[in-house]
Amino acid sequence: MKPMPHIITYMTPLPHSIEAARSIHEAKAIMTSEGIRHLPVVSEGQLVGMLSERDLKLAFAIAATTESEDALTVGDVCNLEAYIVEYNTPIDQVLVNLAEMRVGSALVTRNGKLVGILTTTDIFRSFAEILKIAYPDA
Repeated sequence: MKPMPHIITYMTPLPHSIEAARSIHEAKAIMTSEGIRHLPVVSEGQLVGMLSERDLKLAFAIAATTESEDALTVGDVCNLEAYIVEYNTPIDQVLVNLAEMRVGSALVTRNGKLVGILTTTDIFRSFAEILKIAYPDA
């Protein structure tokens, strides 16, 4: 029997990240230029949370009504309770936790340092590959 693969097999390595003190405008520029929907947030080199496209849209909507758009930082609006797992966590455990928590991404660390991200896009891509192998004639 084959052992369960770890999350490192399916994650996107070395994701972009942003400092918590940066503006929401800078975060939007990175996410737009890189075509990503999740951005890990760091502060002084330490992983502190996750900024999603949804978080950013909400931040801009709130800022537009309060005229505080220029004052909001990534740290003000990011999710400080992001799902974080070690690189050697079995993938089935991660998938179950993502579903139970109803979140679309996991930050992957190795000894506390960010090494990757697993998003629903990574999961769908991997599942499609597995299905192609299981059903080669379909």
